[in-house]
Amino acid sequence: MKQFFAGIDIGSTMTKVAIMGDGLVASVIGPTGPEHRRLAHRVMEEALTGARLQFTDLSYIVATGYGRINVPFADKQVTEITCHAKGLHSLLPTAKTVVDIGGQDSKGIKLKNGKVAGFVMNDKCAAGTGRFLEVIAEALGVPLDALGELSLSAQKATTISNTCTVFAEQEVVSQLANGEPVENLIAGIHEAIATRIYAMVSKLKIEPDVAITGGGAKNIGLVRALEARFGCRVLVPPEPLLTGAIGAALVGKELADKAALSGQPLVRARQGLQEAKTYT
Repeated sequence: MKQFFAGIDIGSTMTKVAIMGDGLVASVIGPTGPEHRRLAHRVMEEALTGARLQFTDLSYIVATGYGRINVPFADKQVTEITCHAKGLHSLLPTAKTVVDIGGQDSKGIKLKNGKVAGFVMNDKCAAGTGRFLEVIAEALGVPLDALGELSLSAQKATTISNTCTVFAEQEVVSQLANGEPVENLIAGIHEAIATRIYAMVSKLKIEPDVAITGGGAKNIGLVRALEARFGCRVLVPPEPLLTGAIGAALVGKELADKAALSGQPLVRARQGLQEAKTYT
């Protein structure tokens, strides 16, 4: 009988679901709202519809991310570090150093044989995160998803001396008023973020291949700035936002496989999906 496993990654800004069979069967990516439990139910239903599956077809469900405790129909909660490592290794098996740039934090993960060998995290300051880029985009009047391409046309990267989000925003606005081209300012912001991330990840003793995940991986200008700072090519998975959800589903499969080999029953803690729908 064919088995299916689901991973749901509730991040601070985006929620992702991945359903895995022999490969990725279906996925959903959407913004994280204030009501995590209702959101979790909605995105799981959407993913099941896309996969043409019923909730009872899922052998195991693993929740991860910032809001993982708010998924009442999950069988298990697993940290995002573990799930990102598992998902990234399945997609880019040569990667040894992983940079994850999320909405509210950034992380560095060191992999050895696909396992977590160490990690560092910036979760106390917005600099080096998606939120930092959002603030700068708003200050410049530029759509967030246009930052990357615009920065590639810069004649030079303007030096941004402040890495604090508030002061960096003021500095960018001031330089813009003084006639500094928008493209140069964006390139300067990307360089400032890359420098900060490099300093953080260097604590892990960086080894290639280096890979980047999270929303930051969709910004080509930031990827290029990281490549310049790391001194090597940076790998990007096909959909960098799904790495944690894919890893969560794979953790579920691994747990099911171990239970089958040991002859022990697979322990589940989930509520039914309809029961979870009304859970507040």
